[in-house]
Amino acid sequence: MTKRSFTVLGKEGQGEASRSDKWIPPLWQEARENFGEIVSLAKLDTTGQLAGFWGAMSDTNRTFAPWNEHGLYLAGCEVADGLPAPYGWVKWVIPSFRYAVTKCTKETYGEAFGYMRKVYMPKNNLKLAGAVHEYYCPKDKDGTLYLFFPIERL
Repeated sequence: MTKRSFTVLGKEGQGEASRSDKWIPPLWQEARENFGEIVSLAKLDTTGQLAGFWGAMSDTNRTFAPWNEHGLYLAGCEVADGLPAPYGWVKWVIPSFRYAVTKCTKETYGEAFGYMRKVYMPKNNLKLAGAVHEYYCPKDKDGTLYLFFPIERL
């Protein structure tokens, strides 16, 4: 799918890729606990529901390249473009990309990620063009999330 540039307000952290399970959950906890501060800025879909929550990722140079040993992560909410980040929040403008998208759960995350990188993408002659993002749709109450693998920067 193609997704044009979009904006996420969230709580940012940086750490070792191999230890992401230690430093990312506290970012989500902080974002959830303080969401009321930015709820009025949240982007809504055509039905008036929240557009979604993102676990956006970037290299430490902030170029949206894939992680190496370290990475940046932004746990946040999609918001309207052009808004300033309120105090205590970080704003990222994610560039336009074409993505290969897969659905998973926290339990199947590693399997889905590995399948996309080691099977699906090579089989379809696709190369990773940026950092993978996690998307959480507010309508999905069953723990589903979507992994967005950038395959072409637009």
